[in-house]
Amino acid sequence: MKRIYILALSILLIICLIIWIGPFRIIRAACMADWRIIAIALLIHLAVVAVRSLRWGFIIGQPRRMGVNFKVKTIGLFAGNLSPMRSAGEVMNAVAGKKLNGIELSEGLSAGLTERFFDLGIGGALLLMAAVMVPVIRILALFGAFLSVLITYLIYIFNWREEKGLRIYRRMHRVMERLPISEEILENLYTRLTAGIRGMIGYTRSYSNFRSMGLIFILSLLSWLMECLRLYLVFMAFRVEIAFSAVIIIFLLANLVGILSALPGGMGSMEVSMTGLFVIFGVSEVMAGSVALLDRIISFWTVTVLGAIFSSFYAGEIFDEVRSYVLDIRS
Repeated sequence: MKRIYILALSILLIICLIIWIGPFRIIRAACMADWRIIAIALLIHLAVVAVRSLRWGFIIGQPRRMGVNFKVKTIGLFAGNLSPMRSAGEVMNAVAGKKLNGIELSEGLSAGLTERFFDLGIGGALLLMAAVMVPVIRILALFGAFLSVLITYLIYIFNWREEKGLRIYRRMHRVMERLPISEEILENLYTRLTAGIRGMIGYTRSYSNFRSMGLIFILSLLSWLMECLRLYLVFMAFRVEIAFSAVIIIFLLANLVGILSALPGGMGSMEVSMTGLFVIFGVSEVMAGSVALLDRIISFWTVTVLGAIFSSFYAGEIFDEVRSYVLDIRS
């Protein structure tokens, strides 16, 4: 029931945004847009997913299986779009990777956390630069940079530093011991998670060299810039002039708001925050809302639909994997 309320809130935010701008004004703006450029923006977003698939494949040692890697990444993005703070994306990536790539669950979690580490690290660095260069959004950018760096550091501990990661988990486990959970389940959970952390860190260290980290960084930065280019092209399609640097800043801040809102995939909160940020940077309300809504259709709903299609083919196998893991902990 709680999920229904959250989804209803997301939809309500989008409806309020459409009503505030005016549905007929949005339709009129969309009819005047250059749909050839929008088609290019869609292709670029699919290329973004392809770059992330290549990054995933490189980390798990299967860079040439692009078809399989694309399915795995799309399923992970689909799960992230339907979960608060996109928290289920890495887990579903790992589960789908185990079934489709044939890797261990710890390897998939290691790869997912490494991807998140670089994405957040790059985002935090860019937000810090934005705080210095753009005074109007300095406080929000500094807060976003601090939060990104903090989460990046926590990922570093759990994905690279075994001793510190286990120490933090043991503290968390002591808190869980106060909850109404049977001692047997807690013991099984402790055994599986400590072994999982060790396996995950062991796999991470296997590719933690300068060459591999450099290539992962380049692919991560490329995917970031391509996403910003997609948004910039949507502006071009609506014949709105805006600096590419402003697009980067707005995209980073909107993603931050989407994560902090804890709404599934930032649905509703990202559309509203993007519109507001566009207006701050001098874009008219109609164009700001039109660009935000259309860009989200390209970036959010296209991947969600593709992920739903791929997930439907492998839902039974993935569900069996999750169920066997849960039953193993209970037993």
